[in-house]
Amino acid sequence: MTELTRRERMRAETEQEIRQHARALLVEHGREAVTLRAIARELGITAPALYRYYDSREELLRQLCDDICTDLAAELHTHVGPAGEEFMDKVFAVCRAFRRWALAHPEEFTLVFASPAGQVRDGAQDRFAEVFLGIVGPFMAAQPTVAPSEPGFALPDLSAQQEVLATAFSDQGIEVPPEALGPHAVYFLLRWWVRLYGHVALEVFGRFPFDLKHADQLFDSMLHELAHEIGLP
Repeated sequence: MTELTRRERMRAETEQEIRQHARALLVEHGREAVTLRAIARELGITAPALYRYYDSREELLRQLCDDICTDLAAELHTHVGPAGEEFMDKVFAVCRAFRRWALAHPEEFTLVFASPAGQVRDGAQDRFAEVFLGIVGPFMAAQPTVAPSEPGFALPDLSAQQEVLATAFSDQGIEVPPEALGPHAVYFLLRWWVRLYGHVALEVFGRFPFDLKHADQLFDSMLHELAHEIGLP
């Protein structure tokens, strides 16, 4: 392995320092506070000097998204092992950990999962795929016989979503049998994400249309409803 030169090490250290300051600004003051000028002021350099590291504020925000997703995936993985061996125990553990993370990191959640398409990433690849499929994929591979119940209506054409999921799994080196990516399974996975994301986003943004009490129980009730839809107790 080729060793980095002194200049390369210094550049890498400076890039890391820039991102650390940017993330601190995000956490403390929100996305709008993350500007190259503010970061330069924190570092004691001129704003134009930052352009040697990032072409634009948007590029820096995209890098922050990548850093946050990496940290989130690592955080969720720590909850998989202690959850036990049962398929749904592992899935529930990941979902609960995601909710706890989102409530504890509202600004980071907002940047990654609630920024308008195209504002923080060219092509706007779904962050759900990046964060969750590497964790949920092995569960799906191990449980290809889990069969979602019929939705009660004719499913739309989900071939594009099936292809995206198959590619995402392949990119992460996860072998998922074809039956685990059938139309009903993909519909269930998308439905699960919509319900999970919707509930968490309403909590994070304080947008529930009623006074939310016993939020943990309400969230768990939703998870059990979704599990029941695929025939699991």
